[in-house]
Order: sequence, then structure tokens, then C-alpha cells
Amino acid sequence: MVDKYKFFEPLRVRFAETDLQGHVFFGEYLTYFDEALTQYQHAIGCTYSDLVAAGVDMFYIRSECDYKSRAFFEEVLNVHARVGQIGNSSVTFEFAAFKAHNDELVATGKIIAVTIDPETKKPVRVPDEFRGAVARYENSKE
Repeated sequence: MVDKYKFFEPLRVRFAETDLQGHVFFGEYLTYFDEALTQYQHAIGCTYSDLVAAGVDMFYIRSECDYKSRAFFEEVLNVHARVGQIGNSSVTFEFAAFKAHNDELVATGKIIAVTIDPETKKPVRVPDEFRGAVARYENSKE
């Protein structure tokens, strides 16, 4: 089983996110991961807006999802998020979605983002502000 992460965002499956088979359409999990990533950045105190204000942007360059079981309309999923690795200009975010009512693992995944200069669109070093925010949050005893 995947270790639970420190942060999670509860998300209720909406009817529009399900397919003809009655379960969550496979592509929706990337949207769930993106939502959890956004809320994770709020939790660590370094949002996307903070990065833009610091003079960098972030492009997603890779995403992946592994499906473990199915989720259905109105089920609540706890979508866990964390930073798995910070490179020079890249950040690997990791995700795991569990059913809230029984802790069943539904999906795992990753999103790799690259920080870029907004004008040149060239990769730049991940800001120290972001690195520090991740370290403080992930290493705290909360």
C-alpha cells in the first residue's frame, strides 16, 4: 500500500466526472491531482501566484496515473499530494487518491513541472522560496 502523505484534499466525485460505466472517467484523476497540487501549494505557503510574483512560471511537462480501483458518483476521495523530488529546474509532485470511507487506494500518479522564465520560456532554478516552503512543511511535526 502507498504510504499516506502529510497533505490531502477531500474531493467529492461529481456526476459529470463519471462515464458510461458509472465510475470516474480516467482523465478526471489528472484534474483531481491538479486540484490537490494547488491546495498543497496553499498549505505549504507558496502558491502558484507567489511563484509568478517571484518572477517564475511553471509548466507541466509530464503526467502519469496508475489506476488501482474504481470510484463512483458522490464518493469522497482523499487526494494526497507531496513533492517527491526537486531538481535544478524541475519539481516532481506525487499523488495518491484513497476512498475516504474505507481507505481503499484508487489511483496514484505524478506530475512533473519545470520552472521557467516567463519572458524567455527557458528553464530556471526552482526558487529557494519554494524549496524552503516544501522543506518546512514536510519536515514539521504537525
